[in-house]
Amino acid sequence: MEHPPSSSPCSCLPKPSDLSDNQVRFLNEKFQTHQDLVHKAPPLHTSVRTHSSLLDSHLQHLKSTLSHLTVSWIRRSFSAKTNLHNLDISLQNLSLVTSQGGSGWKKLQKVLGTELPQLAKEVKGIENIRSYLETTLQLEALVGDLEDAVFCFVNSHSGKMFSAMLSNSSNYETKQEKLLQAIKALNDLEVLVGLVKLRPQWHHLLKSVDARVDKTLAILRPQVIADHRALLASVGWPPKLSALKIESELSGLPNPLVLMQGEKRKSYSDSFLALCALQHIQTRRENRQLNLSGQKECIIQLWAIDEMVSPIASRMEYHFSKWVDQPEFIFELAYKITRDFIVGVDDVLQPLIDRARLVSYSAKEAWVSSMVQLLSEFLSKRIFSSLAKRYKEKQMKSEVILSWLHLIDLIVLFDKRIQSLLSSETSLFSTDLDRVESLSGNTSVLMIFGNRPDWLKIWAKIELKNACNKLKTDLKDERAWTVDGKEGAELPFDTQHFLISTREDHKAPLIAESALRITWEMVERCQTMPVILPRLQFIRLTAVRFLWYFFKVLLVQCKRTEITPDNPDDEALVRVCGSINAAKYIELRLRQWSDDVNFLEMKLAENEPSIRRKDKKTDINFFGEEIQSLSELATNWLMEIISVLLHQFEILSWEYVQKMKHYDQQPEDLAPVEASGAMDLTISVDFVEPLDALRCHLILLRMTLNATDFLDLWRSLAEGLDHFISRSNITCGIHFFDRGINQFETDMQALFSIFQPFCVRPEAFFPSTIEIMKVLKMKKRKR
Repeated sequence: MEHPPSSSPCSCLPKPSDLSDNQVRFLNEKFQTHQDLVHKAPPLHTSVRTHSSLLDSHLQHLKSTLSHLTVSWIRRSFSAKTNLHNLDISLQNLSLVTSQGGSGWKKLQKVLGTELPQLAKEVKGIENIRSYLETTLQLEALVGDLEDAVFCFVNSHSGKMFSAMLSNSSNYETKQEKLLQAIKALNDLEVLVGLVKLRPQWHHLLKSVDARVDKTLAILRPQVIADHRALLASVGWPPKLSALKIESELSGLPNPLVLMQGEKRKSYSDSFLALCALQHIQTRRENRQLNLSGQKECIIQLWAIDEMVSPIASRMEYHFSKWVDQPEFIFELAYKITRDFIVGVDDVLQPLIDRARLVSYSAKEAWVSSMVQLLSEFLSKRIFSSLAKRYKEKQMKSEVILSWLHLIDLIVLFDKRIQSLLSSETSLFSTDLDRVESLSGNTSVLMIFGNRPDWLKIWAKIELKNACNKLKTDLKDERAWTVDGKEGAELPFDTQHFLISTREDHKAPLIAESALRITWEMVERCQTMPVILPRLQFIRLTAVRFLWYFFKVLLVQCKRTEITPDNPDDEALVRVCGSINAAKYIELRLRQWSDDVNFLEMKLAENEPSIRRKDKKTDINFFGEEIQSLSELATNWLMEIISVLLHQFEILSWEYVQKMKHYDQQPEDLAPVEASGAMDLTISVDFVEPLDALRCHLILLRMTLNATDFLDLWRSLAEGLDHFISRSNITCGIHFFDRGINQFETDMQALFSIFQPFCVRPEAFFPSTIEIMKVLKMKKRKR
């Protein structure tokens, strides 16, 4: 093949002096040796021609569109000019036209009412077209700049990643410059798109721009991430993990991020900043496209830190796979890696995040969140999935329950240790409740159950069964139903007796405290669960169901205790009082729990549909039904005790009532018992037994029943006795002899004295009886 003559190149190639500085620099970068000219020239020529062809095609399309829109604008401009000319003529002849009777006024109305609004509409349309054209040109220019920068960035890749770039600083700087240009174009585009979004009629333009940007990002992001991975590998990340150290004493691992120096540190910093900026813009675009601009989105994950965790994952999973039967080693290794690098990550990466001006992002949180997600994914795929399948097999269920509970114990402990790593930063930077919730949610292994309701139900069944077994064990204790009564209490009552808050104040049995402890343990086990609704579901399936199970135990304890009016057993009364005290104590604790902000939030989430309906009857008490059930149980059995005591008093005083009905002379059977220090009178013998039985029962109940319920009890008893005396016709047989009236007053004073330890004026609770006594005294005076 013949070579062209020496003069031929001069005729087809430009002189070096005619080339611009950018062209000379480009040729020097691409063709450094003669071999580069031979090997790189053809593919570079093809690439440049292809890119030039695409640019020519875009330019031709733009020219065509611009010409079409310009013609349309000129046409509408001529129409507007004609309308303005006609309006000017109409206004100049306004005085002449209006002088010609009513026809001029009609003409003016037509101009002002029809032609002028039409003209304004035309002008507005022209302005919209002009604005659309300007915005389209700006968007086209920005998208073109973005595509050019991405094209240069991708084509400048040498194939050896950062290892070659670090040896060629010029190539590296050029590539970083193109990347920064692409990021700047993306940011400018997003700002302009934000203005375009305010024009709903331009949605096709916005959709077209987003489609082109998405295609460009699909090329840019993988390349940037690949470069960042290569840079991480070049600085020695991740460090080697030693399995022997995990099973024995744990020692700190060297952090390559801290050891970086010089050019490597600068290169990594630039790559980290670029990746953060790219993620920030991508997050803004996604929020805009999903209409999330008005919502609070607390994002913890960072792509750059995820890329740090990704190479560690394969090495950690190798060790995890060996410890499937010893999960405590899995959690220990995960915690060790998280703890050993968290300080270095914060010292090195947090300043870079601050330089990138990423508000609300934290290097510590992102690192911990990525590590927790890594552990959660392994547990989900390798352990929980297997346990869930084995749980369905009856012969394996008991073994699975033990393994499941052990695994949950390790998760709860791990979550607490992880939270302790972030506690100092949380107190410094998390000033609002939303931030704290997001932090605890994204750094909890219990996120496994957020997307697996079937596993959540299995966990709830296991926890509920375990809780019931604990309660059964506690019920076998001889002291389970022991009531801590305060014998020999001082009289009279003091107001401080009614300020009851502890189990001892309520005189509740030990089993009540045990039930509350078991309930709260189940509540605490799900506190770090990320989402409110799964946490709410778990508590409803475990803690709440367990409470209903215990309520049945209380009810059975009361029902199997027979209290008869013929002979109320003291032990039976003590057992029933113990159940009442337990119900009241648990009711108080549930009310206190319901005031906690976590329970309030769960109840609001549970009542959300009713809130939208503005239902004023919606109960915000999380344990509303349980509290109502406990209140009804205590009230019903308190009324049962009152009914039995009143019935017993009626039975024991039957003979006394019959004799008082026929009392017409001095009775011969009077007991030498003093009724009062002020009166030297005796009580009727038939009235001594009911009074004594009532007194003994009140003393016993005061020792065993809580102060609040005992107050209601003795007042209700006084009211019932007053009703019995006034309606039993005791005084119908008294013929108003002095002896009969005096005897009746003496007996009533004895009845009042029984309630003397509980109040200063017990007769105030016997209004009907006092009224009868007054009537008898008046009859006595008249006689």
